[in-house]
Order: sequence, then C-alpha cells, then structure tokens
Amino acid sequence: MYVLREMHTGLPARHQYPERDPADQKTHCHAEKRKLSRIMEKLIILPFSIGFIYLLGILGFRFVKWISGLSRLDKLRLIHSLKTRRFFDSLQEVFMEGLLHRKIFLKNPVLGYMHMSLAFGWFLLIVVGHFEVMVSRQSLIAPIYLPVFFRYFETGHSFPLAGIFSFLMDLLLLFVLSGVALAMLKRFKKQLFGMKKTTRLKTGDRIALLSLWMIFPLRLLAEGMSAGLYGNGSFLTSTLGHIFGNLNSETANLSLWTAYSCSLGFFFAALPNSRYMHIPTEILLIFVRNAGVKLKKRNNTYTNIQVFSCSRCGLCLDNCQLSAAGINNTQSVYILKNIRNHNLSDEQLFNCLLCGKCEVDCPVGINTIDLRITQRIESTRQYNSSYEYLEDGPAPKADTVYFAGCMTHLTPGIIASMKKLFQLAGENVWFMDEEKAPCCGRPLMLAGQYEAASKLIANNTRKIIGSGAKRLVVSCPICYKVFKEDYELANVEVVFHAEYILNLIRQQIITLKKGADRIIYHDPCELGRGMGMFEPPREVLRATGKVISIKNEKQMAHCCGGSLGNLKISQPERSLLRNQAVEDYLQYRPDVLATACPMCKKTFSRHPGLKVQDISETVVQALQSKVQPKAVIKKAKSNVLEAELI
Repeated sequence: MYVLREMHTGLPARHQYPERDPADQKTHCHAEKRKLSRIMEKLIILPFSIGFIYLLGILGFRFVKWISGLSRLDKLRLIHSLKTRRFFDSLQEVFMEGLLHRKIFLKNPVLGYMHMSLAFGWFLLIVVGHFEVMVSRQSLIAPIYLPVFFRYFETGHSFPLAGIFSFLMDLLLLFVLSGVALAMLKRFKKQLFGMKKTTRLKTGDRIALLSLWMIFPLRLLAEGMSAGLYGNGSFLTSTLGHIFGNLNSETANLSLWTAYSCSLGFFFAALPNSRYMHIPTEILLIFVRNAGVKLKKRNNTYTNIQVFSCSRCGLCLDNCQLSAAGINNTQSVYILKNIRNHNLSDEQLFNCLLCGKCEVDCPVGINTIDLRITQRIESTRQYNSSYEYLEDGPAPKADTVYFAGCMTHLTPGIIASMKKLFQLAGENVWFMDEEKAPCCGRPLMLAGQYEAASKLIANNTRKIIGSGAKRLVVSCPICYKVFKEDYELANVEVVFHAEYILNLIRQQIITLKKGADRIIYHDPCELGRGMGMFEPPREVLRATGKVISIKNEKQMAHCCGGSLGNLKISQPERSLLRNQAVEDYLQYRPDVLATACPMCKKTFSRHPGLKVQDISETVVQALQSKVQPKAVIKKAKSNVLEAELI
C-alpha cells in the first residue's frame, strides 16, 4: 500500500505516512480482527438463519391456517383446554411421545432408542446449550444462533462451570450420534431392527434425511477442530482435536462450521416438504386431540393436522395383512403420503380391510380408519336414492329391540340362538330387521356413501325410538359400531349380544354346563380394535369350556379377510388372508374357533379343517337341559304364593 502511494505522490511513503507506534498498530490489528470476525460470523450463521426463518414462516402459516379452519366449537374447545389440566396432559404427552417415543420403545426397544436419542438428545443439546450461553454471558438474553455455534465463538474456558458444560455437551453429542448411526444402519439393514419393510422416500425426504444425517457428524468435526485450536472441548471433541494434529487451522475450522451451518439450513428448508414435518405437527396434533376435537365425516383442517403428523416410520407396514396377498401400495402410510401429495387414487383408497391394525401400531395415534373413510366420502358421488320403499308405519311397542344385521341373516344359526336366549329371559322383543328392514348403514359408510347411510340411520332411529324400547341388542360388530357412534338414540341403551348373554349368566337366568372343549376366541376387528370390547365374549366362553390364550389376539388379532371395507380385493386374495389366520389358530389345536361376528364366522367356516361357532351358538349348546323360560319361572312362583295365601 505504501509503495502505491509513493508512486502516486512522488514522495517516499514513510514521509507521507509516518510510522505508527507499536501500541497503535496493535489496536488497529485488533480492530481489523474484530471486523473480520463479524464478517465470518455472518457468513457462518447465514445458512442456518435463512433455513430457520423459512421454517418458522411455513410453520406459522400452516398452523394458523389449520387452526382457523376448525369449527367455532372446536376452536372454543382448544382455547378452553389451554386453561385446564388438559394443557398439562398435552405437555406430558409431548414429552413422553414426541421426545421419548414411549410407544415405539414398548414395541421395539432398539427402534425406540434410535428415535429417542435423536429427538430427546437434540432437545437436550439445545436446552443445555442455552444454559451454557447464559452462564458464559451472564445474561438471560442471547442471539438464538449462539448456542448452536458456541464452540466457534467461545474460544476458551474462562467462564464458571465451563468444564462441566463441555463434558455434558460432548456426552449429549455422543448420545445423538449413536442414534444417527442406528438410523443409517436401519436404512440399509432394516432386518436387524426386526422390520421387514421401510417406507419409500421421495426427493424432499432424501434431502432432509441426508441433511439430518450430516448435522451431528459435522458438528462433531467442527467442535473437534475448535478444540484442537483453542482447547475448549472435552473428552470427545478434545480427543478428536488431538487426532487432527497438524490439520488444525483457522481455514479448516471455518469450513467445517460453515458446512455444519449449511446442513442445518438445508434440513430446516426441506422439513416442511418432507416426512419430518411430523415433528412440529405432532405437537399441534396432541394439543388439538386432547382438547376433544374429533374427525368429521367431511374433510376439514383437522384432517390435515393428522395427515401431516405421520412420520412414515413404517411400523404399520409389517402387520398389514394385505402384504400376505402381495398388496404393498395401499397401506395407511402410503395413503397419508398420497393425501399430502394430492395424488391419491381410488384403487389405493378402497383397497383396505379397515381392520385397524395400522391404527394400533401408529405411535402418533393417527385415526387411520376414519381418515380413509373421510377420503372415501370425498371421492364418491352422493347417492341420490330417496329410499321410498322404506315403510313409514308405526313401530310395534317393545321393551327390547333386536337388530340382527345383514350378515347375521346369512348365518341363521346366530338368529336361532338369540331367539332361544330371548325366550329363556322372557323378553318382550321386537325383531326389527326380521323382514323388509333396511341395513344399519355402516357398509354404505365404509364405502364412502355418507348421504345414503344418513338416510338409513334417520329411518332406523325413528323406528327404534318409536318402539318405546329402552334397550337395543345387536349381534353384529359392524352394526354395533354404527349404532354406538353414529346414531342418536336418546335413552335407548345399545348392547352387544356378548354383553347381553354375559348379563344372563351373571343373573343366573341361564345356567351353563362347562365342557372340556379347547376354545380359541377370534376378536372381530370392529368389535375388538374398533370398539375395545375384548373381555365380555371371553367371559361368556369361559362358562362353556377352556379358553386358550394365543399370541395374535385382542389388539393384534387377525382380520378374517371377509371385511366389508375392502371394495377392491379379489376372492383368492381374501382366501389367502383367511388361510393365514386359520394356520395360526390350528397351531394351538383348538376344538372350536369361537367368534362374535357373523362375517368372521361365515369366512372361517369356508375352511374345512375348523369348527366355527358364534358365541351365542356355543352358549345355547352348553345350556342345562332343565332350564325353563324366565316367564314360566315367574308364573310358577306366583302360583306358589297364591297357594300359601289361601
């Protein structure tokens, strides 16, 4: 610079610009260094800052849109829940499921550790990192980027507890890195995690995944380089700094921290359009769900909240029975992805058993069945039948209404057994659908024909209430579910036939002879997973024989394959699913396969190697021979009383 100035003025540079004293030179050097440091600071945090601001903008826009799209009543529910204990329940669930991944842990400990180490470990890095900054700066306020790049800007151990914080941060980084290693291993060797399948990735997923995988290894390298230069690390980063040896340099240090910042920025930018959108959305879902908001029969923004909460973890894939029939593209994880991407086809939408196994496996608690039915309603045209053939006449008066259901009429043994039990109980029963009666409406609902189902529901409701009955007994789980969830029957109690029979046994209205038969009870999908009824049928059967406990029962019970919910599956494919279940049951050498669903009974009865009964048939078969109808017993007691009075 001095030479240039000498050439320009013709005077020696030292005469034009006298030499500064050493103190001034040192001050000037420090000023230049600080200026350069500020420039480097901006360069390093720029990718992180851009990605973070973009993510906050997208999340803010979507969350406001989703919440504002809720009904007025649902908004009031959400606001009210923030003032009650539900708020703290939601926080607890966010911690247990969003960070610790408790449900995944219970199902697969290794997979649970992987998810927990990434989520909870990263969370702890953020929290402990903020405490470290507050202690070092002795202030509660600090730039949001500072804990993320603290080892770059803090080049010494001059603040209190610096060594402890360095140790904790190294320990937490190692914790997270173990999860990253497991995630990489799972992607290429899923069998080691007990998984047969993992989900397919789209472009946004791949960018986000690779960025996520790079964040923590790059952080380790960057902090290791800083530890080698400034000695501000602990057992992990300091060891790495010593390994670097002569490679330690300011240029390498700057490059590694910039790469770390870029990986964070890319991940934040890719997150809203990838599977990782579930991370923030799951938190919103927990608060909305705990507020009492439920899915409607029409698409609404709560549908979107549930769809975007799917992490595509793949846990629902292995237990989907459709895979046994070679159907591998209609599982719930793919349906939710296709809803997000707006490319859902009817072939995929309607090729599902609606058995609920995926719902049981979902660690997020997404209502996969209701979501699919909602999409079916959106996909199908309104059915315009007026149902003019339905009779509008008055319903006969009765104390109890019995609704057998369409499938029960195809298994007449169940109807005969229920008539026998009603007779023994002395019930004043109106057999509602004995002749010319409409369906309950649920099969239409499963097919997406909501308007048509609503007309049947309205007609049946009018008749049931008009009968004056206080109890409705049904022997089909499909009917039971729709009567419980979609009908408004005022003071009419809806009772499943297993509950009704159990009550007869407990009140000793019927007496059973317990035999030696080995009985396996098959939990119907709609009754077990759908309505949570597992014990009443088993208690009934224990009065007739020995009920065998098996591996695949209750929440993990097989679907029979005869589901009314699947409108695309072929009969040979149904047979494969049925045979898969039967082969499992036959391993236990049962004398009887008992069920509480006419569809399941009809489906399993097609297999020649198995005796299949409905629980009502099993009970009637075990009746004591001298049992008399309740009405006869009452009359006999009355005659005795009259004789005593005379």
